[in-house]
Amino acid sequence: MGDQNTVFVANQDEGLVRHLLRRTGFGAKPEDVTKIIGMTRGEAADMLLGFKGKEFKPGGRYIEDAHNKWVKYMIKTNLAVQAKLVLYWHHHFATSNAKVQNTKVMALQIRLLHAMCNGNFKDFVKAMNRNAAVMEFLDTVRNHKDIPNENYARELQELFTVGVKDFAGNPNYTQEDIVQIARAFTGWDYIYNSGESVFHDYDHDYMADFPERGPKTIYKSTGGFGSGGMTYAAGAADEGPQEIDAVIDIIFQHKDSDGKSTVARRVARKLVEYYAHPIATPISAADAAVIDQIIADSDFDTNWSISGLVRAIVVNDTFYDTAAVPPFSASTQKSVTWPIDYVVSTLRLLRMKLKGKYQYVSGGDYQNVRDQLTNMGQTLLEPPSVFGWDWESAWLSSATLLARYDFARDVTSARDGGSSSFRPETFFDLTLNQPDDIVNAVTDILGVTDQLTAVERNALVDYLTDNGANPTLDLNDNDTRNRKLHGLFALVLQSPAYQLH
Repeated sequence: MGDQNTVFVANQDEGLVRHLLRRTGFGAKPEDVTKIIGMTRGEAADMLLGFKGKEFKPGGRYIEDAHNKWVKYMIKTNLAVQAKLVLYWHHHFATSNAKVQNTKVMALQIRLLHAMCNGNFKDFVKAMNRNAAVMEFLDTVRNHKDIPNENYARELQELFTVGVKDFAGNPNYTQEDIVQIARAFTGWDYIYNSGESVFHDYDHDYMADFPERGPKTIYKSTGGFGSGGMTYAAGAADEGPQEIDAVIDIIFQHKDSDGKSTVARRVARKLVEYYAHPIATPISAADAAVIDQIIADSDFDTNWSISGLVRAIVVNDTFYDTAAVPPFSASTQKSVTWPIDYVVSTLRLLRMKLKGKYQYVSGGDYQNVRDQLTNMGQTLLEPPSVFGWDWESAWLSSATLLARYDFARDVTSARDGGSSSFRPETFFDLTLNQPDDIVNAVTDILGVTDQLTAVERNALVDYLTDNGANPTLDLNDNDTRNRKLHGLFALVLQSPAYQLH
C-alpha cells in the first residue's frame, strides 16, 4: 500500500489530483491540476508539503477582527496546504476566546500553530504546555500547589496525546496519572499583555513540601513501563519548570496494549480522518493496519515529523480510495467539508475576495463572513469545547445546510464591482454555447465533474435549457449570463457533491 511512485496519468487521473488538492488545500483550480499531472504521488506530496511556513498572526483589537483577518489570509495565501493543516491543529489544540477573553493571546496561539504545524510533534506539544491560550483555557493558571487543578493534565492525555483508550479498547491512563501529572504543571502562569509564560517557583509542588503525596511517578498500570511506572522528577535536582518537558518525554514513550506507540497511533488516526475518511470505533483490523503502515512509512513513532506523517497519508492507497471518481459507489467513504473549508475554497475557486473591514459578501444578504460561518456551525477562535468541533454529519442540519445554500446564493449574486464581485467572464470561456459544454466547464472549475451522478448532471442541463426549450445559450448576453451561468454556479455550489470531499 502507499506506492509513492505511482504516476498521475493525463486523461485518467485528473479526478485523483483534484481529490489531493481539495483535501490538502482549498479547492482544485484546473491550472493546479495540470501542474501535477505527470508527477508521482511522492513528487506531488513533496511539492505540496515542502513549504517554509509563514508565521501568520491575525491582528485586531477585537476577536471579530482577528477572525475575519484570518479568513482573509486563507483566501489569499499561496500556502493553502499550511493553512489547511493549521485548521486541524486549531481543532486538536482547541481553545476558545469565549473563556480566554484575550484577543492577543488567541492570535499568538494561531501564530504558534502556523510556526509548528508541520514540524516535530513532540516539540509542538511542549510548546503548547507554555502557550497562554492553553494555560488559560485549560486552567493551568489555576493549578496551584496547595489546591492542584487536574484539567490540563487530563486533556493533555485525553485529547493532545494518547487518548482515553487504545485501539483494543483498553485505558491508556488512570486517575492517579492525572493527579501526578497535574503536580508537574503547578506554578505556571502568563503575562496578560504579552502572553509570555512565567514559572512561579513559590507555587510549585516540590516533594519536600508535600512528602505525603509521594514520588512523582506515572503509568504504573499502562504504557508498558511495568508496575514501577516512570518517575519524571526523581529528586530535587529534577524538579521545577523542566518537569513539564519530562512528562511529555514519558508520554511519548507510552506503548498501548499491542506494544505500539500510543501517541503515534492516535495522531495518525486523527490525521487520516482529517485528510481521508472517518474511522469507526472500535477500530477495525483493516483500519489499524493502514495506520500502522503509515506510521512505518513515515517513522512517525521515532522522528515525530508531522510533514512526514502527512506525506505518508497522501501517498497511501487508502487516501485515494476515498476519491469519488469512476468507478465509485455508495460505499465509497466520503467526508463532509468543514464550513471554513467550504467558504474559503469557494471564494478561491471563484477568484473572489470579501469586502470591507467586516469582510462581508457583497451580494444577497450582504452578511459578514463570521456570521455566515457561525450560521454554518463553525466560528474560528471559538470552538464549542475543548474537544473542538464535531465533524461529518454533525456539520449538517436543516439550519446549517440552509446557511451554506445562502452563502452560495450570496457569492454568485455579488455585483458590487471589483474583486468582491462574482465575475465568471474573467476566467470562464463565454463562447461556449452548448449546455453540456457549459456544465462540464463549471463543474471542472469547481472540481466536481467526477462526482456528479448522471441524474444530477441532466438536471443541470435541464436548468440551463429550460427543460430543452432553449437548446443553446449566448453567454455574452448579460441577462443570460447573470441568470443562467450565475445560477448554474450556485446550483453546483449547493449540490451534495460539492459538500463532500
